[in-house]
Amino acid sequence: MTMTLSRSFRRFPNLFPLSKSTSHFESPTVQFIQNPSRSLKFHIFPFHTSLLHKPNNPHAETICRILSTTPESPVDVSLRNFPVEVSPELVVAVLNKLSNAGILALSFFRWAEKQQGFNHNTEIFHALIEALGKIRQFKMIWNLVDEMKQRKLLNGDTFSLIARRYVRAKVIKEALKTFERMEKYGLKPQISDFNKLIDVLCKSKFHVEKAQELFDKMRQWNLEPNLKSYTILIEGWSQQQNLLKVDEVCREMKDDGFQPDVVTYGIIINAYCKAKKYDEAIGIYHDMLSKNVNPSPHIYCTFITGLGNGSRMDEAFEFFEKSKASGFPPEAPTYNAVVSAYCWSMRIDDAYRIVGEMKELGIGPNARTYDIILVHLIKGGRTKEAYSVFQRMSSETGCEPSVSTYAIMVRMFCNENQLDMAMVVWNEMKDKGILPGIHMFSTLIISLCHENKLDDACRYFQQMLDVGIRPTANMFSAFKRALMAAGMENTVIHFAKKVDKLRNTPLIA
Repeated sequence: MTMTLSRSFRRFPNLFPLSKSTSHFESPTVQFIQNPSRSLKFHIFPFHTSLLHKPNNPHAETICRILSTTPESPVDVSLRNFPVEVSPELVVAVLNKLSNAGILALSFFRWAEKQQGFNHNTEIFHALIEALGKIRQFKMIWNLVDEMKQRKLLNGDTFSLIARRYVRAKVIKEALKTFERMEKYGLKPQISDFNKLIDVLCKSKFHVEKAQELFDKMRQWNLEPNLKSYTILIEGWSQQQNLLKVDEVCREMKDDGFQPDVVTYGIIINAYCKAKKYDEAIGIYHDMLSKNVNPSPHIYCTFITGLGNGSRMDEAFEFFEKSKASGFPPEAPTYNAVVSAYCWSMRIDDAYRIVGEMKELGIGPNARTYDIILVHLIKGGRTKEAYSVFQRMSSETGCEPSVSTYAIMVRMFCNENQLDMAMVVWNEMKDKGILPGIHMFSTLIISLCHENKLDDACRYFQQMLDVGIRPTANMFSAFKRALMAAGMENTVIHFAKKVDKLRNTPLIA
């Protein structure tokens, strides 16, 4: 049965990612994200620290709440009476929470280094680079790289992180130059660094071809591809659902003397599940078993999610039973996949039953579990129930709403024209020291414009600029049109000047 999407998911269909989760499977080479709308994404490299789930640091939350409510005040003034000793762990936690507010992040970074006995480490610099990259402050980033060189804190991950931010900013030439600049900073590029570069390209839309082109020229840098190199390319082509290229790279890999490992098999199976070629995916699974390669929890999750999305529930649960019999301890991601499978069939009561099993097993639920349920409740038009679930999250251990959760709820209320409730949720988020990103600002500001609440729209637009977030071209155009229609030409000019200044004025240390 085809389900009609509610109004809540039509106006803003793609304003925020619905898939952020990390695996509990302790593998150094792979992490995965459960995507309730499609399948599983396998990641050859661990995420940057700012994206990994870490326990909430109450002191970091307090600092972020103070800074986000007084962004115009100097940090040393805002934190003058803050009593806690500043440690590297605290600084990283704050910078990760400020990753959507690059200007605030830089100000806090400079404040921290002035504290007695404090010294920055590599992880701190990387967290700041991540935040500044989001607002395209690359000149400042390279100044930080110079600082890191002086302090002997540089490593290959620094350049991989910068390259990733260039790719996200769609400045591909600079991403490639970043790889070439490593030698200038005293680092000889290794195959692992090259792999990270093509991995960055593969994970960005429309750049898999460039990754393939670089791969084909790899030996010009006196580098030989390894299994991971091929696996990255296979993943890139699988994300584009180009099964012909997936098979072609697989053949090249085998011709080069490499046999697929469990990670490679998982990515290939994922590619076929995403293309809804489930029988072929199951055939690859049996081929893997015949080669004495044991499935990982990720592979079971792939089948549970893929088959569940494809309305092949009986087979999905067969793989769930296989996962339980595999000898791996129960994991939240596997059970989240089952929750997702039930939700796709709108069997919400069964999804709640799995949540109960997770509690009994002591493996969750977590915020990701409830995010999956919220998305499907809203799609089914059950918005009151969604808000009730959201309200319960804070009272459950490990289920504190994340920025993705708040994005789901703000978007729901905006699409239901309940802007007062959207702002209530927004303020709750800010009170917890969680800073929104550009997509959340866009959702709320444009909704306020639609309802002709232009003073509120201007207030949130100013808040966005205060933390260093630049509007997208489409969002800013819609905002300006609403103001012009209301005869607020001077306000348009005022904000246009501010946006131009933010775009064109590089930060200074």
